[in-house]
Amino acid sequence: MDYLLDDFKNSLHKGFIDRSIEKQGHFLPKLLINNAQENVLATIIDELYRCESFSISVAFVTESGLASLKTHLYELKMKGIRGRILTSNYLSFNSPKMYEELMKLENVDVRVTNVSGFHAKGYIFDHDYYTSMIVGSSNLTSHALKVNYEHNIMFSSHRNGDIVHKVKNQFEQLWETSEPLTVAWIENYRKVYQPKTRQAIFEVEQAQIETQRQLQSAQAIVPNMMQQEALRELEMIRQQGESRGLIISATGTGKTIMSALDVRQVQPEKFLFIVHNEGILRRAMEDYRRVLADEPADAFGLLTGNDKQTTAKYLFSTIQTISKPEIYEQFSPEYFNYIVFDEAHRVAAASYRRVFDYFMPEFILGMTATPERNDTLNIFELFHYNIAYEIRLQAALENDILCPFHYFGVTDYELDGMISDDTTSLQKLASDARVKHVIERTEYYGYSGDELKGLIFVSRKKEAHALAQKLSEYGYPSVALTGEDRQQRRSEVIAQLRLGELQYIITVDLFNEGIDIPEVNQVIMLRATTSSIIFVQQLGRGLRKSSNKDFVTVIDFIGNYKNNYLIPIALSGDPSYHKDNYRRFLTEPSVLNGVSTINFEEVAKKQIFESLTKATLNSVKILDDAYENVERRIGRQPLLMDFIDQNAIDPLIILEKYKNYHEFLEKRGHITEPLEAAAFKNLTFLSREIAPGLKNTEHFILQRLIEGDARKSELLEYMQQIDSAVTDADIETTLRILDFSYFKNDIEKSYGPPVIHVNDDVVELAEHFQSQLNSGRFQRYVEDIIRLGQYNNEMKFQGQNELILYQKYFRKDFVKIMNWDKDVSSTMYGYQVRHQMVPIFVTYHKQEDITTSTQYGDTFISQSEFKWYTRSNRSLKSSEVDDIVHHQARNIPLYLFVKKEDAEGKNFYYLGRVHVIEGTVEETTMKSGEPVVTMHFNLETPVRDDIYRYIVEH
Repeated sequence: MDYLLDDFKNSLHKGFIDRSIEKQGHFLPKLLINNAQENVLATIIDELYRCESFSISVAFVTESGLASLKTHLYELKMKGIRGRILTSNYLSFNSPKMYEELMKLENVDVRVTNVSGFHAKGYIFDHDYYTSMIVGSSNLTSHALKVNYEHNIMFSSHRNGDIVHKVKNQFEQLWETSEPLTVAWIENYRKVYQPKTRQAIFEVEQAQIETQRQLQSAQAIVPNMMQQEALRELEMIRQQGESRGLIISATGTGKTIMSALDVRQVQPEKFLFIVHNEGILRRAMEDYRRVLADEPADAFGLLTGNDKQTTAKYLFSTIQTISKPEIYEQFSPEYFNYIVFDEAHRVAAASYRRVFDYFMPEFILGMTATPERNDTLNIFELFHYNIAYEIRLQAALENDILCPFHYFGVTDYELDGMISDDTTSLQKLASDARVKHVIERTEYYGYSGDELKGLIFVSRKKEAHALAQKLSEYGYPSVALTGEDRQQRRSEVIAQLRLGELQYIITVDLFNEGIDIPEVNQVIMLRATTSSIIFVQQLGRGLRKSSNKDFVTVIDFIGNYKNNYLIPIALSGDPSYHKDNYRRFLTEPSVLNGVSTINFEEVAKKQIFESLTKATLNSVKILDDAYENVERRIGRQPLLMDFIDQNAIDPLIILEKYKNYHEFLEKRGHITEPLEAAAFKNLTFLSREIAPGLKNTEHFILQRLIEGDARKSELLEYMQQIDSAVTDADIETTLRILDFSYFKNDIEKSYGPPVIHVNDDVVELAEHFQSQLNSGRFQRYVEDIIRLGQYNNEMKFQGQNELILYQKYFRKDFVKIMNWDKDVSSTMYGYQVRHQMVPIFVTYHKQEDITTSTQYGDTFISQSEFKWYTRSNRSLKSSEVDDIVHHQARNIPLYLFVKKEDAEGKNFYYLGRVHVIEGTVEETTMKSGEPVVTMHFNLETPVRDDIYRYIVEH
């Protein structure tokens, strides 16, 4: 208790009296805002996980805002923790359906106040001896929690404090006079609810919307920022003399409108639009009418089984019709100036190829969301490798092009302690117990809108039919659709879903692409994730905006599947294949920009973590697939930078598994021409030391020396023109790296002979290296690595030679950045006092099987304070400890690096410089009985919220 009181005093002192003091404690007041690095939602979730009870009073609550917290409230229920929510019907903002969603929260008591003008926004979290509170401007809406410009203050008070007493007393008074939320109350509210009041406050009046819609129809559509960029790229392709281009864009992102805008800027005399589905075709023609509003009605025509308006200036045809020779031969090959192939990945089909090969327009535009899906034809080659524009799911969400979604990774049904896995029988997958489990979870997470319109993806056709029957029996009208169903049957079932006659369509992969149902407001995944691409396609089935929904609910039933690691890869949109990135993604509750959220129940999250741990993300298959995908996209053998340019796997992953890129190409059968031994080893050196881009001097000086000899003074002048902060020491370190004097004596066994020679003040390339550059292949390798090093230095290290907060570093990186004369990282271990500085490396969560002499209790006291242990067998008399304790007086800076656990790898997050807090140094003993010294560090920069949560959460 004394420590807790001291903690409060330190926090209050720093927060309200003197911000310069070092000790701050756990309870420093914080300003909560929404931006790219932090948001209000993340802090609320963090407090919910740590509290013993909670009370929330907010005027306004939306279904989407509530959805952001449902998983976390469910986890509290499983731990026996209850809470209260107090809200109102002020201005009729809260909808009856939202109140129904509140009723689903079994561990949350809800009351409604009738206090006039109730406009409170307060969140109270009770802990053991203290209470945390958030007070400010954020209601329980998704925009207020993640997007809007909000001002909230979070502060804590001891349970005996006056402020907490007053706040809680005020809440209790209001609670006692408020009405409990019941089904009867909701029904009465529904009778008097006036949604137009809410619309009048937060939206444009319906009449204004209709007027605006009519005006927009009559006016020329103006391209948005992303469409403008795509149009510029298409025009540039044509100016370069190219006749084909490809647009890659997620479903619902406005590909059709974009193509119409390009047609408007090209103004072809004759235009043809081709797609496989007549419904899509007719909607496309209407979009073109809107964009080309100046054209007369008869300028647009259909070419289908029933329509033959072949003389129209803008002709819209199904592939089924125009692929018939008797139809397409009515037109000369040059008849159309501009042709659009929608769903362009289908061009591999014989019907498409006949049309594609017959016509010779001035320009062909292909549009697809899934260019990778075609195994029989390289779609990129067909469009001359001209990718005019590419927008994937995450970018579309950030730009508010798609409908927001709330993803819930939930635990699949557990029977006799076993969760569904890759071998679970059909009988168990469609059992009554599992179906009841599915219904219970889907009812809890709900959907946006008045009527449920859902898609369910399963792994087998028989499962689809069995599940449809079971769900229908339980009161959820459902139909299974598979590839065996004819198009007419599919259209009928889709129409039934849209009309509300069905609640679910269940399929295996029929809706992966090509079928558009904007009204879908719930997507359920009841199968293992076998492909990140297919995962995103199925997720995307519900993301087209529609007036019947504000968001899409995505419920993923996660079993014990070996490929669960693909889930964070798909959701994050991060193609790098760095495990640590995906671990951080799983622990960050609100990582997506915009109002969309990703939520995992704890058991489901554990399944994914276990899959990630077991997965080999640099396996030969993963690297081969990445290589082949990039090769297909560019039409030649990729270089390392091509993986960056094509948003593919981080090429450093390849260089971690292989000594160099040549070895990868050779071992995978992409080349047969060997490199000389010295060239091979030098390439390994460049791959290990230059490609990561740790110091800007490395790649720039190597490039400069390739151009010709130089004096050291010239190299310094050259580098200072690029980066004025470069020092003589940076130059000397780089030259020692390039002439290998920086490394251990046996380094040439791995790296070959040095690549430069330093003769007094003159620096030149080594003769053998200069000779190797005469080989075109070796020269390309070197230029590629220099480009990669420059890219990594700019993107990861801000183009500098300094330590960057929250970047990850190996021990050897610190040695190099600090310009030590030799690489001594192999003997650094936890810390080392050398060259008037101390790097400190901490593994936060230790393995259980480590020796008792290394079971240090390193821990964060707060985001600004860290308790640290020296290595064992040290006392206050030890010279290294004495230097650390008196580091400020002796001008010895301390640098703190922390990683979550050993499973992350060997690199650590840099958390900045630290200082020993006076009065915290203590000599104690380990469990093994060995002496050790412990002390508290004050971090110069408090750890960023997301990094702190990730490291601390076990």
